[in-house]
Amino acid sequence: MDYKISGGLVLTADEAGLRAEKKTIWVRDGLIRETPGEGPCEEISAAGRLILPGLINLHTHAYMSLMRNYADDVPFDEWLFKRVMPVEDTLPAEGAYYSSLLACMEMIRTGTTCFADMHMFPGRSCRAALDSGMRAFIGRGLVGEDLYGDGKSRFEEQLLEISEFGGSDRLRFVLSPHAIYSCSPKLYAQAAEEAAARGLLKQTHLSESDGEVDNCISKYGKTPVEVIAETGFLDEKTLLAHCVKLRPGDASIIAKSGASIVTNPASNAKLGNGYLPLKEVNENGINLCIGTDGACSNNTLNLFREMGLFTMIHKAASGDSSAAPAQQVIAMTTANAAKAVGMEGELGVIGDGAKADLVFMDLAEPSLFPANDPVTSLCYSANGSEVKSVMIDGSFVLKEGEFTTIDAERVRFEVQKTVDRYL
Repeated sequence: MDYKISGGLVLTADEAGLRAEKKTIWVRDGLIRETPGEGPCEEISAAGRLILPGLINLHTHAYMSLMRNYADDVPFDEWLFKRVMPVEDTLPAEGAYYSSLLACMEMIRTGTTCFADMHMFPGRSCRAALDSGMRAFIGRGLVGEDLYGDGKSRFEEQLLEISEFGGSDRLRFVLSPHAIYSCSPKLYAQAAEEAAARGLLKQTHLSESDGEVDNCISKYGKTPVEVIAETGFLDEKTLLAHCVKLRPGDASIIAKSGASIVTNPASNAKLGNGYLPLKEVNENGINLCIGTDGACSNNTLNLFREMGLFTMIHKAASGDSSAAPAQQVIAMTTANAAKAVGMEGELGVIGDGAKADLVFMDLAEPSLFPANDPVTSLCYSANGSEVKSVMIDGSFVLKEGEFTTIDAERVRFEVQKTVDRYL
């Protein structure tokens, strides 16, 4: 279906920054158009709506949604090794599928149209993304000393996923060594070579906790950033999740490589790991994006919450009310994220030829009214409940509050059944 969308405020960007302006846009063949073109189209009145590009969540673990509020208020090591990993070891694949579908429901409901996932259950994240209509960058978590030795089975699972699901334009793939404490430098180097040969993105957890950094320095005499930089893993096609414990010189290394940082403010705060050294990251000109992490450590997948928390944390920590301005933070979930995944101009913007991934927010909701500044309201006022409709690739996946691709009742039933048995 093609559409003419008129009467709403549209979030646009130019050299002066983001602004909301009243304009008409068209959707044809899944793309945004600024001129009518030819052929019939359905007219949609967007009066009273703010239309923004779909938000992009660049780090999560969708299968963790069933572990929401399961391992709260415990130290990071206990959270990971004693609570999360034992569930991962017993969770059935079908349970992981419905948990991932629940994650897609939450993301769609709060305006996210695209996510980058690191998962443990081959095919389930891919299938959930496809069934929900979402756009995704999918990576099987890799661990071990040698990609072709003890890490071979997981790597082969990733290759099978690519073979099985690679035909969809909405799915792309990411080679995903888990972390420096679960992967050797050799495996990072091998993953970098495989990604380059196959044209894939790369992602990893990096410098997330003091323990990770201290243990790496003790083992290798270098920080995690220095170690993986020497393997060739860092380049413009690399997503680095967390980076809250960067040591002197680390930001410069990341900047020179062209890699993007994906900060996860709620998860890092909740697990007691701290917050991103924003001033240093900005001074080095690093492309900065936002992720939610999984629902077991956040405990939501809501990027509006994440944007608001990010800006408040950094204003408070710096004592500077101009730190982390709304314009910068919104870009982190839109244009910056699109750049990080190599889709600049295609995602994260409302412009001619971009993918028709659109979010329609109700400006009459109390949290957004009056709309004195619709742009800053996305950081300081919005909570996600204002999202009424979501379009991905020119098709509605949420229309006036109703899912069009997901049987929400079935998802809740299956997730609860799994929780009752395995948690």
